[in-house]
Amino acid sequence: MGVNITSIKTSSNGAWQGDNPLDFAFPLLIAQTTLILVVSRFLAFLLKPLRQPKVIAEIVGGILLGPSVLGRNEHYLHRIFPSWSTPILESVASIGLLFFLFLVGLELDLRSIRRSGRKAFGIAAAGISLPFVCGIGVAFVLRKTVDGADKVGYAQFLVFMGVALSITAFPVLARILAELKLLTTELGETAMAAAAFNDVAAWILLALAVALAGDGDGGGHKSPLISIWVLLSGAAFVTFMLVVIAPAMKWVARRCSPQNDVVDEAYICLTLTGVLVSGFMTDLIGIHSIFGAFVFGLTIPKGGQFADRLIERIEDFVTGLLLPLYFASSGLKTNVAKIQGGKAWGLLALVITTACAGKILGTFVVALMFMMPVRESLTLGVLMNTKGLVELIVLNIGKEKKVLNDEMFAILVLMALFTTFVTTPTVMAIYKPARGNSVHTRRKLRDLTTSAKEDNTDELRVLACVHGLGNVPSLISLIESTRSTKKSLVKLFVVHLVELTERSSSIVMVQRVRRNGFPFFNRVRRGEWHDRIVGAFQAYSQLGRVRVRPTTAISALSTMHEDICHVAEDKRVTLIILPFHKQWRGEGDETVENVGHGWRGVNQRVLKNAPCSVAVFVDRGLGNGTQTPAPTTTAAQRVCVIFFGGPDDREALALGGRMAEHPSIKVTVIRFVEKEGKESKDMKLRFSSTTKYSEHNYSFSTAKMNREKERELDENTVAEFRSKWDGIVEYSDKLASNIVEGVLTIGRSREYELIVVGKGRFPSTMVAGLAGRQAEHAELGPIGDILASSGSGIVSSVLVIQQHDLAHAEEKPVSNIVTHASNTTYHDGHDQPSSSVREITKDFV
Repeated sequence: MGVNITSIKTSSNGAWQGDNPLDFAFPLLIAQTTLILVVSRFLAFLLKPLRQPKVIAEIVGGILLGPSVLGRNEHYLHRIFPSWSTPILESVASIGLLFFLFLVGLELDLRSIRRSGRKAFGIAAAGISLPFVCGIGVAFVLRKTVDGADKVGYAQFLVFMGVALSITAFPVLARILAELKLLTTELGETAMAAAAFNDVAAWILLALAVALAGDGDGGGHKSPLISIWVLLSGAAFVTFMLVVIAPAMKWVARRCSPQNDVVDEAYICLTLTGVLVSGFMTDLIGIHSIFGAFVFGLTIPKGGQFADRLIERIEDFVTGLLLPLYFASSGLKTNVAKIQGGKAWGLLALVITTACAGKILGTFVVALMFMMPVRESLTLGVLMNTKGLVELIVLNIGKEKKVLNDEMFAILVLMALFTTFVTTPTVMAIYKPARGNSVHTRRKLRDLTTSAKEDNTDELRVLACVHGLGNVPSLISLIESTRSTKKSLVKLFVVHLVELTERSSSIVMVQRVRRNGFPFFNRVRRGEWHDRIVGAFQAYSQLGRVRVRPTTAISALSTMHEDICHVAEDKRVTLIILPFHKQWRGEGDETVENVGHGWRGVNQRVLKNAPCSVAVFVDRGLGNGTQTPAPTTTAAQRVCVIFFGGPDDREALALGGRMAEHPSIKVTVIRFVEKEGKESKDMKLRFSSTTKYSEHNYSFSTAKMNREKERELDENTVAEFRSKWDGIVEYSDKLASNIVEGVLTIGRSREYELIVVGKGRFPSTMVAGLAGRQAEHAELGPIGDILASSGSGIVSSVLVIQQHDLAHAEEKPVSNIVTHASNTTYHDGHDQPSSSVREITKDFV
């Protein structure tokens, strides 16, 4: 039954007055939006283990909700997605698409494309031209085979098919590369540069296709002059935007810079209005409105506060709410039932094969010509075959212009889905980046000290992680304090940790630091924050024997530790320094920054999986903001090493020895000892059989070790340290009458800028006695947790060190302490510990 669109009302009077909200435009739009978001988010959750981009879930969700699956029930289809509601849903979704293409324009830096070089340009050209020619060949077959395909003019049909098969989805490719941790490799850099070339070429070809298409049905009868006028008008529009509007937007960006302190809300609104006006102008010309929004995005200066503020305003609303509607509407228009019979499914196989073969083969051959390895060339071809959302935009425009009928639209949508879906698993199967050779890695500081005596080399390789600018001054002061003598050399690898989220600004961040990963530590990088961080460390490296290699790791927090451990392994570092997830400034316990529980999880996973020793840096203002301290003026003047015993404490003492060599560092070692003649008790620690204690209970190594040998190692290490640094390092023994109060007194004393402690995974008797405490930060161990706890009045920064030792790799949380263990009955009723209760050592005496 036909519906008079003018009779449709926006809102109902409510169910109490007999109105069904689903018969009115706005309530129905709310119901449709909610249903689409719930289904697409659920599918995204299911596809997440397969590392599929979100657009796959949104398209599949639309197909499930549309006539292919649920829409077979006509009552559901006419009630939830009636034909009269389609223009309303698509109009709202198109607003999201308009602003999304504006964000895509923001992502593309034309200057970086020009700098990408002949290799990226050659690969992109081959990756477009061969599949474009193949698309034209397929178009001839479809035109003769599919009913109604010959009603469209030759020119527009051939161009649309060529564009549909040759396009690469730049934003989706960036997401896939980031998920596979290939974004910061040479392969990822080449793929992104080639995809950027591809994107620009695709939009130009799409504008050509739209200009040729006209209204579709009448395309074959209109004057060719109309298409020429459309193209000339489009070229004039682009020229006007780049020549006139781009300088104007640079002026606006300067006005909104932090130096001018201007309230930029008016400029933000003006820019958002510019997106709409640009879209209207290209629609007026006869090219789709998204082309205007895309070109306007190109005119916005990349990086800086203005672009960030724009992204903040629109990205969550557009990419989280409106854009899923657009891709779901594509699925709603896709009726798989239109693909009937062996001939139609054969055409689908032909289109998929041609699209994959053209893109992969063209890219592969040219990559080989540029001397890329065979496996990397093949992987690059698979990556460039990513379709996704840009493909869907092209297909929707083709259907809107009546160039594609329902059957061809369904075939091409399934082709886009298939090629994007197989990209990630195929790349994972054929390409695994080579790992570094770690045979000669000095995995702990004590290894470095021993080998330095043998080969007269003393190079300390440190991997320092930073979240942002706030970590930089204190970290430089800490690194400077480890740069011991004029003969020693510190090689510092600085990794700026950037969380990869679903927000498009993550992809903008990707663009700013494209030249950033292994093995590109020396390359020039772009991006305001990154440049300032790099600048601070590079300035510091000019002052002494410290070589700095900055890079960026962009990853989801759940896998960030893999990137950190990979760099540590690849660069053969001895010590990883992690910033604590809390940062203090000023007096008392004022918390300036808490970067969140997710970053705490990153630290915990690095501590568990690191290939070398790890130090967690609890910063309370070390260095007092001096970003580039000279060797004689560094603010980290007084350092205290607290020693209880065990492998981690011995590693802390080794670091204290390096610091003692620095001319302006005064090191004090305080060793806690038990009172002589004190009656010893048997002490055993019960491990928890579950992980529920892990957040609030300390974890200790489950390895069985020789207690007497450990005591001997402690005594020998202390004796060697004292003989080497006699008269330089202040040393004192402290009776352990009350360990907690003794440690807190040191932290509150204001005598030390930095306190170095071991984590204590294989604890001494004194530290084992603290295992029953309620932990605030269990990953720091008992002593580190005491010094890092809030509300305790600690004023010193703290460095908690964990020595690398595979024997200590397995840890379990402790549920309670058992004393007088010789007559103890364990929780399972026996005199021996059950399988879920094991001793850390034979005894603690």
